[in-house]
Amino acid sequence: MPARRDEVVGRACRMIAPRARFGILVSLVLLAGCSGSGAVSVDTPSTTVSTTAAPTTTVPAAPNSLPGMPPPLSPTDVYAATRELSPAVADHLPRVYVPNSQSNTVSVIDPATFQVIDTYPSGGQEPQHVVPSYDLRTLYVNNDLPIGGGSLLPIDPRTGRAGQPIPVRDPYNLYFTPEGKYAIVVAEADRSLDLYDPHSWQRVNSIPVPDCGGVNHMDFTADGRFALTSCEFSGRVAVIDIAEPRLVRMIDLPGGRGGKPQDVKLSPDGRTFYVADMVANGVYIVDAASFENTGFVPTGDGAHGLYVTRDSKAMLITNRHEGSLSVWDFAANALVRKWFIPGGGSPDMGNISADGRVFWVAGRHHGEVYAIDIVDWRLLARIPVGKGAHGLTVWPQPGRYSTGHTGVMR
Repeated sequence: MPARRDEVVGRACRMIAPRARFGILVSLVLLAGCSGSGAVSVDTPSTTVSTTAAPTTTVPAAPNSLPGMPPPLSPTDVYAATRELSPAVADHLPRVYVPNSQSNTVSVIDPATFQVIDTYPSGGQEPQHVVPSYDLRTLYVNNDLPIGGGSLLPIDPRTGRAGQPIPVRDPYNLYFTPEGKYAIVVAEADRSLDLYDPHSWQRVNSIPVPDCGGVNHMDFTADGRFALTSCEFSGRVAVIDIAEPRLVRMIDLPGGRGGKPQDVKLSPDGRTFYVADMVANGVYIVDAASFENTGFVPTGDGAHGLYVTRDSKAMLITNRHEGSLSVWDFAANALVRKWFIPGGGSPDMGNISADGRVFWVAGRHHGEVYAIDIVDWRLLARIPVGKGAHGLTVWPQPGRYSTGHTGVMR
């Protein structure tokens, strides 16, 4: 779509933040003279979510934290570190990497121009997600090929180029334990969470989840000891003990076995898990201490992906079937906005730009990517990519370490 001159200037300004080596605070100062404040409007009369600098000191780790997990920056915000870029990503190219699961390719987008600048074979069939490594130095394309193998295609984020595929069985999704000891390969077809050494990529353990059909997404408790995992094809969630490691229990969601739970996200204060469900058309609320379901919020047809904003004040929810985004305000404990993609779409998985202004999300059924300004709430670009665009990642991302998926950072 053609860009007006002010939009071009705005893009240039927004690209300052991902390239800054001294953190998001510096970036926001630079952006003050550009096209907005970096705040995320949540469409209430008096509520505006604005980006703030992360604390500069850590707090002592809780006595029961997973051994080896980095101490939190804030006792009340598990995402406090996600507003400053790590020195590890200082020389990484600003790019958006899109796995096209039906085209077996990866599209590479320059976020400054909204143009696809490269497309290459994924190295296997059905690439599903592009996942940052725990240490932020490598991106992995999950090539999910359960019959006969599967692989991880490494991408060097300094060059944007791919290396040689690493044989890994059935990697539908990929996570890392919060202390960085294990990579967790979500082996959907095998109904298993396989633990790998994240350096040698040798499997060292496995957590069978036989009653978790379609094992899918997960997130970790604030202390890192447990994970809540969605079971897409059985309407359930699984509680995993990371320290052991073992399956603790299975939980049936109120929607029944016909439900399709998808993304899982921990609230900033660490007290609540949110679980999107595409059939229930909303988000289940789960207590992060007892793992009991405590509520449900209807958001829209095909609720799918969950993304906490850079300031930890709101969460974006993609409603894939109806082409909309919902915004959940944590302080208000309520939905405060619904926004539809002009001309329709199928927003699936993605992430938020380093400066917190642009939400990049794959259009799963339309073979495209949407760049959405979540300050002014307008569609910046609709970018054609391959068929089955799925779990894209925006890189670099602020944070000290990655727990996986499309860039869940802490």
